[in-house]
Amino acid sequence: MAPAIQCRELRKTYDGKVEAVRGLNLAIDPGECFGLLGPNGAGKTTTIEILEGLLQPTSGEVTILGQSWKTHDRALREQLGISLQETRLSEKLTVRETIELFASFYQRPRSSDEVLDKLQLTEKADSWVGKLSGGQRQRLAVATALVGNPKILFLDEPTTGLDPQSRRQLWDIIRAFQRSGGTVLLTTHYMDEAERLCDRLAIVDHGQIIAEGSPADLIDRLGGHHVVEFSVSETGNGHTNEHWRVLPGVESVRDDNGVCSLTVREPHLTIPALLEAVGKRGAELLHLTTRQASLEDVFVNLTGRHLRED
Repeated sequence: MAPAIQCRELRKTYDGKVEAVRGLNLAIDPGECFGLLGPNGAGKTTTIEILEGLLQPTSGEVTILGQSWKTHDRALREQLGISLQETRLSEKLTVRETIELFASFYQRPRSSDEVLDKLQLTEKADSWVGKLSGGQRQRLAVATALVGNPKILFLDEPTTGLDPQSRRQLWDIIRAFQRSGGTVLLTTHYMDEAERLCDRLAIVDHGQIIAEGSPADLIDRLGGHHVVEFSVSETGNGHTNEHWRVLPGVESVRDDNGVCSLTVREPHLTIPALLEAVGKRGAELLHLTTRQASLEDVFVNLTGRHLRED
């Protein structure tokens, strides 16, 4: 089956010198929810704008549903739904009027009643957009993307700033679109969201994909299924990451503002050895927790930054 979204050797250079995207290759299957993650300035926004047909690449090839933006511009726009991080809608229109306005842009849109029902906005159909809560506004933004009856949905950080309940409501909407056969390309700054929604994802940094796979595969490639986090006093004989790297079962070590994180496969072996090593160095253990390894750990190990850092 041909990919729903594909790009080969995608490059974008600004002013002939700033390389925002550097030879990026990507293939997203039909019916897949694919996540594109990366720190600010990594090139993911530029990549998505090229895939959406909003920006011309400097070089490389892009195909959407087997077609090119150069030859099938209008046909492709009929099959895409796009929800931006901040969709600005007229505050003096009602929710229904807004959906019907966007429906008028397409040849075969869904009915406004169907979209209102799916997005749980029926009770707000006659309310002004300016009177909606943050979660309702975000659901309306997704509604404007879905009303055209698209095959592919582009979602740029769709749940930023939402409360937990509103986030989960949008997750359900995304899953329902995918179950109906739709393809989703998602960007997010929430690692738990990427783990829950994405079948596969790619981590982008400096304009290139540095890791790609399912969330479980990427976590497994980290080298450990558990993380031991701890901090120790500065007294004693001193300590560096190398002192902890030699402990049994330790795959990697990271220091984050005084909190040391060990990725390990057998924490029942590592933790007793850690306690013994701390005691031998004359230090005091100030903090100790264990947890499952996450995508956040993968991201920090690969980029040296947390996803939400500038």
